[in-house]
Amino acid sequence: MKLTTMVAGLAMIAGAAWADPVEGTWQTEVDEGNYAHVRMVPCGDMICGVIARSFNAQGEFKSPNTGKTLVINMVPQGNGKYEGKVWRPSNDKIYMGKMQVNGNSLDLSGCVAGGLLCSKQTWSRVN
Repeated sequence: MKLTTMVAGLAMIAGAAWADPVEGTWQTEVDEGNYAHVRMVPCGDMICGVIARSFNAQGEFKSPNTGKTLVINMVPQGNGKYEGKVWRPSNDKIYMGKMQVNGNSLDLSGCVAGGLLCSKQTWSRVN
């Protein structure tokens, strides 16, 4: 019984040690008066970000975008870098995306025209 408990405990510790550094909840910058908490989770061998909560200047509100995927199929490139796609709810467009994790800061960009025109945000870790 003790051996089983010890093995289960070690497996949980190993899983936490191997978690991707971007996993968790991040707060976006304000975009057209609103911001969100985005939960970054594995989606296969990639990372996806789902809108967990939405906020406006008056506080939390129920957005029709809650539960939708904002960060789409980000593929780890090493050293905290990722490439995939991002969706911008305010104009309902999907862009080529890149992310860079640096501790509790996440730089995210969405680009068009082969990366010539980009919009960037810096998100902060909530948990």
